[in-house]
Amino acid sequence: MFGSPEHKASGEIVADAWDYSGRPAVRSRTGGWTCAAMILGTNINGESIFTIEVVELNERLTTLGIAVNLVTYLTKTMHLGNAAAANTVTNFMGTSFMLCLLGGFVGDTFLGRYLTIAIFTAVQASGVTILAISTAVEGMRPAPCTADGVCEKATGAQLGMLYLALYTTALGTGGLKSSVSGFGSDQFDEANKEEKVQMQKFFDWFFFFISFGSLLAVTVLVYIQDHIGRPWGYGICAASIALGLMVFLAGTRQYRFKQLVGSPLTQIATVVVAAWRKRGRDLPSDPTLLYIGAAEEEKGTPEKNGRQRLQHTDQLRFLDRAAIPDVPAAGRQPSALPSKWRLSPLTDVEEVKIVVRMLPIWATTIMFWTVYAQMTTFSVAQATTMDRRIGSHFQIPPASLTVFFVASILATVPVYDRLIVPLARRLTAHPNGLSPLQRMAVGLLLSILAMVAAALSETKRLRAAHRGAVPVSVFWLVPQFFLVGAGQAFTYIGQLDFFLRECPKGMKTMSTGLFLSTLSMGFFVSSALVAVVHKVTGTGGHGAWLANSLNQGKLNNFYWLLAVLSGVNLAAYLLAAKGYIYKEQRYSVEDEGVTGVELAEEACYQA
Repeated sequence: MFGSPEHKASGEIVADAWDYSGRPAVRSRTGGWTCAAMILGTNINGESIFTIEVVELNERLTTLGIAVNLVTYLTKTMHLGNAAAANTVTNFMGTSFMLCLLGGFVGDTFLGRYLTIAIFTAVQASGVTILAISTAVEGMRPAPCTADGVCEKATGAQLGMLYLALYTTALGTGGLKSSVSGFGSDQFDEANKEEKVQMQKFFDWFFFFISFGSLLAVTVLVYIQDHIGRPWGYGICAASIALGLMVFLAGTRQYRFKQLVGSPLTQIATVVVAAWRKRGRDLPSDPTLLYIGAAEEEKGTPEKNGRQRLQHTDQLRFLDRAAIPDVPAAGRQPSALPSKWRLSPLTDVEEVKIVVRMLPIWATTIMFWTVYAQMTTFSVAQATTMDRRIGSHFQIPPASLTVFFVASILATVPVYDRLIVPLARRLTAHPNGLSPLQRMAVGLLLSILAMVAAALSETKRLRAAHRGAVPVSVFWLVPQFFLVGAGQAFTYIGQLDFFLRECPKGMKTMSTGLFLSTLSMGFFVSSALVAVVHKVTGTGGHGAWLANSLNQGKLNNFYWLLAVLSGVNLAAYLLAAKGYIYKEQRYSVEDEGVTGVELAEEACYQA
């Protein structure tokens, strides 16, 4: 028997894990490296090599694949203007990240990670297949420009097919991203020393394959799209996803499954609704009168799933109303199990308070990703007008300039680890050299310098174009790619560390949700900013910043605007960071430190 005392005594049963048939998982028959490799195969084939947007992970990689080369397809083939093309790309990328919240909610609350991966991978494959068809069928794109330069813009039906493909793909990406690394970690038992070591190795390989996939995306895949044909490039993507899904499903009998834990979004909603319902109630002067929850009635007993009881704090007291017990009507006994939509335990309320306190930091890191969005839109458009020759026969594909971005990330991480950390330790006395808030500040500063470099290089390019001179070398764009890449290495890791460590254990997945939402909001802010600038400065003529022809526009002014806005944002961030008090300083509870494995797990959650 799987659940027999003999199995439990011998350590063969994995705690809190079940096999595909719902029986307790046996260590020797489920999980481990075989299953993890199959899950890796799904991510490699279905997300990194195919890359719908290989999400820069761990130390970053960029949203590549479809996203990084999409702007050239929209301008050269679909004949959209530069502003419209840029907004299409950033809206697609922002939606992909935002849908991770939906995917995480569905996986945590209803389907579980396994079904979420399987269903959304199929959705993703469908989206890329539609994309491949839309680029292959002549009727799905406008006719080429005439000899005298007259270009027919894509029709509503043609754009509708393209958008259907992109947003179906975005939906699949959101569901897959939200669960794939978490399901991989489910295959290892952290309580077992051997499996804990194996899980760390799993994440190391996870990082490697994501990095490898991103490099393939900006080199091989972009080359195939530009020189052999986009239908071939996207067809390879669709076939890779389908193959990855088959490999993933083949391991079903060996996987370990964990119980649904519910979404942190539900907890936030219940606290806010309960507090709103009691908005007219007076707050008790004694916090001990607040409801602490049935699971905490026994003194010192921590809640399940590793949550710990949090002490009451005096900030954001309007949320305390959610924990005010209802007064029973005369002659009635109070409900034994009150609904959380009417009464929330104090720990739930305090966890929501923690998230609210983090929001100023969350809001002031969005601007970095707005700057980052320019690397896959206008920077790629700039490259199409510049001298991209290496030797006499080879031209760098515009989208392949992202390789300098990836190289910057890979170079920054070891330099930080080997040189900056030892020096910073002596200056700040922080064990990691720089605190998470300090790391994010460095990243925000580098994003300002990147926009200054972008404005200067665009000014040089425009002067050459206006003189009718030979186009300047595309390598003038390298500084802006390098600075944003280095900035991302600081910002990404700082955000990851901050959100993971500051979010309470009871809302662990919220750390990922908050992080991904900054990326999503950054892309949406970029779209809004482009739309405003386009409307204010016009679409053509002397004053237009974002003209359909870059040589007739003033893109350098747009970059200067981003530099100024980023400077103002940095000042706001520094004020928010100065007033922020870390969780361990606010609560006198047991240390809730995060292990390196947990940090790696959350990093992989982005892939």
